[in-house]
Amino acid sequence: MDEHLKRLAEVGLELSAAEEDLAAGAHTGARGHVDAAQEGLDALRAAWPAMGQAERRVVGSAAAPLRARLDAARGRLPRATALVVVEPGPGDEDAEGDGEDLPPADDLAPA
Repeated sequence: MDEHLKRLAEVGLELSAAEEDLAAGAHTGARGHVDAAQEGLDALRAAWPAMGQAERRVVGSAAAPLRARLDAARGRLPRATALVVVEPGPGDEDAEGDGEDLPPADDLAPA
């Protein structure tokens, strides 16, 4: 039982840190704390079948508000997006667009 209570306390600490980071706008740090809290709850879920009825009652009642806090914190995180950096490839030396690679204006006029 002590191990489960310690894990619940660790989850609570991670969630508090995530909430503080979210309030400060530090979304990257908050995401790390949210992930750590999720891992802690996942470990408790994995241990659930081995728990006795009394342990389940205590752990379940303590984990429910933590789950709600985790869901709320996750909902406040911005969606992760991937940035793509495109490096100029061969033949793209004229990336500034000075027009050297364009045909003469006479060739562009409609016939």
